[in-house]
Amino acid sequence: MKMKNQILFSFLLLLAVQSVQGQIAKNKPMGNQETSRTFWLQEMDRMLRPVLRSLAHDSLRLNMPQMTSTQVDNKEHRIKVQYVEVLGRVLSGISPWLSLDGGSVAERKLRDQYRVWTVQALKNALDSNARDFMRFDLGGQQLVDASFIALGFMRSPWLWEHVDDQTKKNLIASIKITRQFRPAYSNWLLFSAMNEAFLAKYSTEWDVMRVDYALQQLEQWYVGDGMYMDGPHYAFDYYNSYVIHPFLAGIMDMIQLKTKNYDSMFAKIRLRNERYAIIQERLINADGSFPPTGRSVIYRAAAFHHLADMAFKKRLPKELTTGQVRGALSAVLKKTTENPGTYQNGWLTLGMYGSQPGLGDPYNNQGSPYLCSVIFLPLGLSDEDPFWTSEATDWSAKRIWSGQDWNKDHSKAIQ
Repeated sequence: MKMKNQILFSFLLLLAVQSVQGQIAKNKPMGNQETSRTFWLQEMDRMLRPVLRSLAHDSLRLNMPQMTSTQVDNKEHRIKVQYVEVLGRVLSGISPWLSLDGGSVAERKLRDQYRVWTVQALKNALDSNARDFMRFDLGGQQLVDASFIALGFMRSPWLWEHVDDQTKKNLIASIKITRQFRPAYSNWLLFSAMNEAFLAKYSTEWDVMRVDYALQQLEQWYVGDGMYMDGPHYAFDYYNSYVIHPFLAGIMDMIQLKTKNYDSMFAKIRLRNERYAIIQERLINADGSFPPTGRSVIYRAAAFHHLADMAFKKRLPKELTTGQVRGALSAVLKKTTENPGTYQNGWLTLGMYGSQPGLGDPYNNQGSPYLCSVIFLPLGLSDEDPFWTSEATDWSAKRIWSGQDWNKDHSKAIQ
């Protein structure tokens, strides 16, 4: 019976996505469709609809596959925590768009639907009487997942304003529950700090020491040219973008409102943010692909979480134009979603380019790949913002590998 329900849900979901995408396409702007806001909205809807629609209807546990990595370390536990995991990852990417007003008729209609779904989804996730109720005390991974929910709310005051009071109380209590888990001596320190930044914004008390410890330790792990070690050793992977830079920026934005004690540190963080954004743009190949190096590559487009975040916050350095960043991120979005194996029955598979189980890590489950939803952060900018109205142009790799002259990259000595 469960399999039949999943098949029916997948069929109905496909029809719904095709209908919505058809409505959006009627408003297609002039220019390259693959860099248009229409294309981004279609891909966002395709990716996130199964999650938020299911959770809003209290049927996420019924519809969401129980997929884990072929190298899974603890299958039963990874399945148990996948629900908080997928909620946090989706929320961290879509929340700025939910806060926005305006846009085409089709976009406003789509946003209104997602607003209803997201508010109800959060209520179900935090209501102990709901089928989709999510516990936050099952293991250390939930410290991670709670922080992405916190990040979503930090990026979207609209969400906090529109969930009911009981949901607010339940969320604060759930975030606090994760304090029982000791973070790994790595980027995980930022998960604890982000949770406290959330509490600093939306609660009456927060733990200053958890924030201070994370900030001070990351200072010790800075290695130069805009990059940090992820713990005591440097690793050439995408964790500077998956977590470190976006979380440092988000924590900074909140904590600077509470104290001036970190002003000199935050000034350096801003410069490092800019330098790493330049490096990120240079990593995007002419076809939108990028080096498949390091852990967690099945997060796909989340490899450019930081670049998308900088564009959303309008903090791109002078070396990067909105047109070239939009072109580059659009290419990444297209490349990482174009393979027919990207989705199975409407749900993301494990892989970078389609279904590639061998690229999974022991901690991956069905919720893991949804971190790639952070590519959609620039949708939180108005359709009249220069990010969307300026002409999409060639980015560095595309210019260089087509024989065009271009600017040379230089390292920067930022302490």
